[in-house]
Amino acid sequence: MRTTKIVSITLPPPLYEQAKAMATEENRTMSELMREALRRYGRDRLYTTLREKVTPVAEKQGVRTEDDVVRVIREFRREKQAARAAVLQERTGTRS
Repeated sequence: MRTTKIVSITLPPPLYEQAKAMATEENRTMSELMREALRRYGRDRLYTTLREKVTPVAEKQGVRTEDDVVRVIREFRREKQAARAAVLQERTGTRS
C-alpha cells in the first residue's frame, strides 16, 4: 500500500522552469521540492497566525521590539530562579 498520494498541479511555464532549475541545482526531485515548499508555506502560515494573535497581547504589556522580548525573558528567568531558590530555602531551612 502506498504511503503517499499522487497530486497533479499546473504551473505557468516560467514558474515550472524556475522550479525545475532549483530541483536540478539542489539535486532533488520535483516532488521533494514541492514537499519542501509546502512545509515552508505551512510554517509561514502558522508563524503569521501566531504573530497576529500574540502581537496585540504583547503590545498591551509593552513588548514591541526584540529587545523587549529579551528583557521579558530575562525577567521571567530571574523570577523563576528566585522562586526556585525560595522553595529550596524553605525545604532546607537555609538562606543564601
